[in-house]
Amino acid sequence: MPIKSRIRAIPDFPKQGAVFCDITPLLKDAAGFRITMHKLVNHYSGKKISKVAAIESRGFIVGSPLAYALGAGFVPIRKKGSLPAETIGHDYESVIGTNCVEMHADAVSPGDRIVLVDDLLATGSTCEAACALLRKAKAEILECCFIVEVPVFGGRGRLQKQGLKIFTLAEFDSG
Repeated sequence: MPIKSRIRAIPDFPKQGAVFCDITPLLKDAAGFRITMHKLVNHYSGKKISKVAAIESRGFIVGSPLAYALGAGFVPIRKKGSLPAETIGHDYESVIGTNCVEMHADAVSPGDRIVLVDDLLATGSTCEAACALLRKAKAEILECCFIVEVPVFGGRGRLQKQGLKIFTLAEFDSG
Protein backbone atom coordinates (compact mmCIF):
# COMPACT_ATOMS: atom_id res chain seq x y z
CA MET A 1 0.00 0.00 0.00
CA PRO A 2 1.63 3.26 -1.06
CA ILE A 3 1.48 5.88 1.69
CA LYS A 4 0.83 8.56 -0.92
CA SER A 5 -2.49 6.90 -1.83
CA ARG A 6 -3.74 7.65 1.70
CA ILE A 7 -3.01 11.39 1.56
CA ARG A 8 -5.87 13.69 0.60
CA ALA A 9 -5.38 16.96 -1.31
CA ILE A 10 -7.53 19.88 -0.14
CA PRO A 11 -7.38 22.79 -2.62
CA ASP A 12 -7.43 26.42 -1.43
CA PHE A 13 -6.60 25.59 2.21
CA PRO A 14 -5.41 27.32 4.34
CA LYS A 15 -5.57 30.09 1.75
CA GLN A 16 -6.60 30.57 -1.89
CA GLY A 17 -4.20 28.86 -4.30
CA ALA A 18 -2.65 26.54 -1.71
CA VAL A 19 -3.09 22.77 -1.69
CA PHE A 20 -3.19 21.18 1.77
CA CYS A 21 -1.88 17.61 2.09
CA ASP A 22 -4.16 16.00 4.66
CA ILE A 23 -2.66 12.94 6.40
CA THR A 24 -5.80 12.09 8.39
CA PRO A 25 -6.92 9.43 5.86
CA LEU A 26 -3.55 7.73 6.40
CA LEU A 27 -3.93 7.95 10.18
CA LYS A 28 -7.45 6.51 10.25
CA ASP A 29 -6.35 3.53 8.17
CA ALA A 30 -4.89 1.08 10.72
CA ALA A 31 -2.77 -0.70 8.11
CA GLY A 32 -1.56 2.59 6.60
CA PHE A 33 -0.60 4.02 9.99
CA ARG A 34 1.14 0.78 10.97
CA ILE A 35 3.12 0.70 7.69
CA THR A 36 4.09 4.35 8.15
CA MET A 37 5.37 3.76 11.67
CA HIS A 38 7.12 0.54 10.66
CA LYS A 39 9.01 2.36 7.89
CA LEU A 40 10.08 5.14 10.25
CA VAL A 41 11.16 2.79 13.03
CA ASN A 42 13.15 0.66 10.58
CA HIS A 43 14.83 3.74 9.12
CA TYR A 44 15.98 5.03 12.54
CA SER A 45 16.67 1.79 14.43
CA GLY A 46 20.26 1.42 15.52
CA LYS A 47 21.13 5.11 14.96
CA LYS A 48 21.53 5.90 18.68
CA ILE A 49 18.86 8.58 18.76
CA SER A 50 18.49 10.14 22.19
CA LYS A 51 15.40 12.25 21.44
CA VAL A 52 12.72 12.67 18.82
CA ALA A 53 11.60 16.28 18.50
CA ALA A 54 8.30 16.95 16.77
CA ILE A 55 6.57 20.06 15.50
CA GLU A 56 3.05 20.89 16.67
CA SER A 57 0.62 19.40 16.04
CA ARG A 58 0.61 16.69 13.40
CA GLY A 59 4.29 15.97 14.01
CA PHE A 60 3.30 14.83 17.51
CA ILE A 61 1.11 12.08 16.05
CA VAL A 62 4.10 10.32 14.47
CA GLY A 63 6.89 11.61 16.70
CA SER A 64 5.53 10.23 19.96
CA PRO A 65 5.18 6.60 18.84
CA LEU A 66 8.51 6.84 17.02
CA ALA A 67 10.24 7.99 20.22
CA TYR A 68 8.57 5.18 22.17
CA ALA A 69 9.59 2.52 19.63
CA LEU A 70 13.19 3.76 19.58
CA GLY A 71 13.46 4.05 23.37
CA ALA A 72 14.15 7.78 22.97
CA GLY A 73 12.82 10.85 24.75
CA PHE A 74 10.20 13.07 23.13
CA VAL A 75 10.51 16.86 22.71
CA PRO A 76 7.42 18.86 21.69
CA ILE A 77 8.08 22.00 19.67
CA ARG A 78 5.04 24.23 19.99
CA LYS A 79 3.52 27.55 19.11
CA LYS A 80 4.49 30.48 21.33
CA GLY A 81 2.79 30.48 24.73
CA SER A 82 1.80 26.79 24.71
CA LEU A 83 4.43 25.41 27.11
CA PRO A 84 4.23 26.00 30.89
CA ALA A 85 7.91 26.12 31.96
CA GLU A 86 10.81 28.32 30.84
CA THR A 87 11.14 28.25 27.05
CA ILE A 88 13.44 29.26 24.25
CA GLY A 89 11.88 30.48 21.03
CA HIS A 90 12.57 31.35 17.45
CA ASP A 91 10.57 33.77 15.27
CA TYR A 92 10.17 33.01 11.58
CA GLU A 93 8.22 33.98 8.46
CA SER A 94 5.90 31.48 6.79
CA VAL A 95 3.44 31.69 3.91
CA ILE A 96 0.69 32.57 6.38
CA GLY A 97 2.60 35.23 8.33
CA THR A 98 5.04 35.69 11.21
CA ASN A 99 5.17 32.88 13.74
CA CYS A 100 7.23 31.69 16.69
CA VAL A 101 8.05 28.16 17.82
CA GLU A 102 9.22 27.29 21.33
CA MET A 103 10.49 24.37 23.35
CA HIS A 104 11.25 24.02 27.02
CA ALA A 105 14.69 25.39 27.84
CA ASP A 106 15.64 22.08 29.49
CA ALA A 107 14.17 19.78 26.81
CA VAL A 108 17.45 19.12 25.03
CA SER A 109 20.99 18.74 26.34
CA PRO A 110 24.20 19.51 24.45
CA GLY A 111 25.13 16.52 22.31
CA ASP A 112 21.65 14.98 22.23
CA ARG A 113 21.17 13.09 18.95
CA ILE A 114 17.89 14.36 17.52
CA VAL A 115 15.50 13.38 14.75
CA LEU A 116 13.04 16.19 13.98
CA VAL A 117 9.62 15.00 12.79
CA ASP A 118 6.69 16.73 11.10
CA ASP A 119 3.93 15.63 8.76
CA LEU A 120 4.73 17.86 5.78
CA LEU A 121 7.71 19.49 4.11
CA ALA A 122 6.68 22.40 1.89
CA THR A 123 8.68 25.64 2.21
CA GLY A 124 10.68 24.34 5.18
CA SER A 125 10.23 27.52 7.24
CA THR A 126 8.79 25.82 10.34
CA CYS A 127 11.38 23.06 10.26
CA GLU A 128 14.12 25.65 9.83
CA ALA A 129 12.88 27.48 12.94
CA ALA A 130 12.67 24.23 14.94
CA CYS A 131 16.23 23.38 13.91
CA ALA A 132 17.37 26.81 15.09
CA LEU A 133 15.93 25.99 18.54
CA LEU A 134 17.67 22.63 18.65
CA ARG A 135 20.95 24.18 17.56
CA LYS A 136 20.65 26.85 20.30
CA ALA A 137 20.58 23.95 22.74
CA LYS A 138 23.68 22.48 21.03
CA ALA A 139 21.90 19.29 19.95
CA GLU A 140 23.04 17.23 16.99
CA ILE A 141 20.27 17.09 14.38
CA LEU A 142 20.69 13.75 12.63
CA GLU A 143 17.81 14.18 10.18
CA CYS A 144 14.54 15.96 9.52
CA CYS A 145 11.77 13.46 8.83
CA PHE A 146 8.44 14.02 7.06
CA ILE A 147 5.52 11.86 5.99
CA VAL A 148 5.01 13.82 2.79
CA GLU A 149 6.97 16.37 0.81
CA VAL A 150 5.67 18.86 -1.74
CA PRO A 151 8.88 19.45 -3.78
CA VAL A 152 7.59 22.45 -5.76
CA PHE A 153 7.86 24.65 -2.63
CA GLY A 154 11.62 24.05 -2.29
CA GLY A 155 11.80 23.12 1.36
CA ARG A 156 14.31 20.32 0.82
CA GLY A 157 16.80 22.64 -0.86
CA ARG A 158 16.31 25.29 1.81
CA LEU A 159 17.08 22.81 4.58
CA GLN A 160 19.93 21.09 2.75
CA LYS A 161 21.67 24.48 2.34
CA GLN A 162 21.92 24.44 6.14
CA GLY A 163 23.55 21.01 6.10
CA LEU A 164 20.41 19.17 7.19
CA LYS A 165 19.59 15.66 6.00
CA ILE A 166 16.00 15.02 4.88
CA PHE A 167 13.97 11.80 4.93
CA THR A 168 10.44 11.61 3.50
CA LEU A 169 8.07 8.73 2.90
CA ALA A 170 6.09 10.21 -0.01
CA GLU A 171 6.18 13.07 -2.49
CA PHE A 172 3.05 14.92 -3.49
CA ASP A 173 2.59 16.93 -6.66
CA SER A 174 0.79 20.14 -5.73
CA GLY A 175 -0.47 20.72 -9.26
